[in-house]
Amino acid sequence: MPKLPRPAGAEMVRFLERQGFAVIRVRGSHHFMSDGTRRTTVPVHGRQLLKIGTLRSILRDVDLSPTRFEQLWQD
Repeated sequence: MPKLPRPAGAEMVRFLERQGFAVIRVRGSHHFMSDGTRRTTVPVHGRQLLKIGTLRSILRDVDLSPTRFEQLWQD
């Protein structure tokens, strides 16, 4: 299985916005995002890459499989 792309928090926020999510609030460095039915929190700590467990948790929250995430990330 190939490795998942590891985006920074800000890159993940932009990716989710392209998928229909919107930032509903920001508290400190945590961006709370929702598309109306699904919600997730993305930590944005400068240019620091998301840890793999955090990335997988975000993908689980937004109902995206790792394979589908890779496909959408490439586009």
